[in-house]
Amino acid sequence: MTLRVPKAELTAELRENMIKQLGAVPEPVEVLWNNPELAEANQEFSAKVGAWGAADASLKTFAHMAVAAQVGCSWCLDVNYFHALNQNLDLAKASQVPRWQQSEVFTPLERDVLGYAEAMTNTPPTVTDELSKRLLDRLGPAALVELTVFIGFANMATRCNTAHGITSQGYSDACEIPLAARPERSGVASTA
Repeated sequence: MTLRVPKAELTAELRENMIKQLGAVPEPVEVLWNNPELAEANQEFSAKVGAWGAADASLKTFAHMAVAAQVGCSWCLDVNYFHALNQNLDLAKASQVPRWQQSEVFTPLERDVLGYAEAMTNTPPTVTDELSKRLLDRLGPAALVELTVFIGFANMATRCNTAHGITSQGYSDACEIPLAARPERSGVASTA
């Protein structure tokens, strides 16, 4: 797939900051920079989302990866697997997120979070009262609200990246365990 929107020229300072943080300039930033006001607002909101602390970081990373696998955003899977490495998360677990339903490495809570992420990503959403109650009982209201908004943000990011034709930039190449491919399912985009 090729980019559907051209990359815009970033300021030298922003380019240097991105390279310092991630080792390369993320294509989503370059594409969004066609509208600098929007790009800056997105970066500010992304930073705020990343700073929230009511829900466990590993649960949020796994949830974002589940959304990315379902939508078919290889860029989000790539960068979130890289984030899992930098957050010292269990890479064997992170590598299995695209095939979490077939994997036996996840705890019941992690499975519920992954299921919640997929249920929120379905169109229309398929979140059930039972699943919400289990998560509310285990996480509490503040963490569940945070997780829900985080998954909503992940949906926005994955869908925008996919619509713009943005694909993996190889961030996950630094990880020692390869990222598993999502099993083929009828009506769901594959990330393989």
